[in-house]
Amino acid sequence: MAVMKVIEVLANSETSWEDATKKAVKQASKSVKNIKSVFVQSQSAVVNDDNVTEFRVNLKLTFEVK
Repeated sequence: MAVMKVIEVLANSETSWEDATKKAVKQASKSVKNIKSVFVQSQSAVVNDDNVTEFRVNLKLTFEVK
């Protein structure tokens, strides 16, 4: 039986929501091992002068506790 833990992570990117998600996983993996899945809970964007300048994600990251 595996024991899983879920943490909430916020990340941003100037490129896309997908890039923000990848950055979140990459950064979290520096201190959290055995990441198994990610669930994007919400997405938002910052608009400046009628242009999207930043993409933001709020996600839940699941990892196995050994």
